[in-house]
Amino acid sequence: MSFFTLVGILAVMGLGLWFWRDSLGAREQARSASARVCQRSGVQLLDDTVALERLWLRRDRDGRFKLERLYVFEFTDTGLRRQVGSVLLVGWRVEVVQMEGDDLLLP
Repeated sequence: MSFFTLVGILAVMGLGLWFWRDSLGAREQARSASARVCQRSGVQLLDDTVALERLWLRRDRDGRFKLERLYVFEFTDTGLRRQVGSVLLVGWRVEVVQMEGDDLLLP
C-alpha cells in the first residue's frame, strides 16, 4: 500500500468520524429543542426522540457552508392521536421549530 493510499484512507475515516460526531450533536440539539417546545406548549413529546428527514448544504448568515438538517418528531395533546413537528438546524443552530396545527415557533 502506498503512502498516498494510506493518507487517503485515513482522511476518509477522519471525515466519517467528524460527520458522525457532528450528527450526534445536531440530533441532540434537535431533541432538546423539540422537548422544550413541547413542554412550553403543554403537549407530550412521544418516544423522546427525533428522526432525520433531510440533510443538505446551505450557507449560514455569515455566508459559510453548513449542513442543514430537518428533524421530525411526534407529539400528542390528548394521548389519543399523534401529531408531527419538525426542527430545522443549520449546523447545530436551531433555526425553526414547527408543530402541526401551529405557526412556526422560535426555539
